[in-house]
Amino acid sequence: MNYIIFDLEWNQAAKKQDENAQIPFEIIEIGAIKLNSNFEKIGEFSRMIRPSVYHTMHSVTQGIIHISMSELKKEQTFVPVMRHFLKWCGEDCLYGTWGSLDLTELQQNMDYYQFPPLSDGPLTYLDIQKLYALIYEPEDDKKRRSLKSAVEQLGISQDIPFHRAFADAYYTAKVLQRISAEPDAGQILKRVSYDVYRLPKTRKQEVHIIFDTYAKYISREFEDKQTAMEDREVVSTKCYICHKNCRKKLRWFTPNGKHYYALAFCNKHGFIKGKIRMKKTEGDKVYIVKTLKLINEEQAKAVWDKQEHTREIRRQHRRAKHEHKEQE
Repeated sequence: MNYIIFDLEWNQAAKKQDENAQIPFEIIEIGAIKLNSNFEKIGEFSRMIRPSVYHTMHSVTQGIIHISMSELKKEQTFVPVMRHFLKWCGEDCLYGTWGSLDLTELQQNMDYYQFPPLSDGPLTYLDIQKLYALIYEPEDDKKRRSLKSAVEQLGISQDIPFHRAFADAYYTAKVLQRISAEPDAGQILKRVSYDVYRLPKTRKQEVHIIFDTYAKYISREFEDKQTAMEDREVVSTKCYICHKNCRKKLRWFTPNGKHYYALAFCNKHGFIKGKIRMKKTEGDKVYIVKTLKLINEEQAKAVWDKQEHTREIRRQHRRAKHEHKEQE
């Protein structure tokens, strides 16, 4: 298997009213590095694309990447460039990007030009920005550093300017090569991400994956929050190590309607924290991303405290509402 580390530059409508909802961001450049299974560079790809939707360069895009429309008019359009890119990538590959945006935009552009989908469900990829945080900033692994900052932190030689597709793909590949050489690389590189531009269509397509310290589940689409929270798989807090049922310590509760929490106890492995993130789809339906993680007693207490804080806030709201009615 090869790794395709790529980056995109895209343009957009100069005015919101001129935006094409089917393709709000039009790709104008693709840059990529191909690495083999040993993370050695075996290929390069760099192409600019003549736009077919937005023929005026947005001022922000122009200021960042310094590409003019006159340059782009000399290039091929998206369809032949994309065909060339997909052929260059090959079939047995895993995509890698800095952050989570590029794969979504690539697929949206492919849909607009009626390309076959890259996947019929969630697409596995490497979010190298996330992997960088996990291995070099484990004390704050939710932090997301810029590519330039990561390159500087690792002391990677800055041979070419940033903020062009090929340059950013080049540096992202360099960072991945550094990660692959670290002693803990084996575990870190298993922390794949899932692009959900295409959600699971059926229960069978839903994502269930166990990482070194937690388990993740990505659901199919549901009509609404209530329907989702009535689904047995969604609300399950079964131990992801021994697969046995756990005693519920705290049933699912939400402080904000977007995040739900639960606490369970496995007799063999201890406390398990459940977290659900409720996500909206374009059709105003929902899907959920659930994580289950083994935690210690102190972390379990924090979940208890979160529930109690949520209850207190609701009590205050009820009291305020009651007082307001009495004053009317």
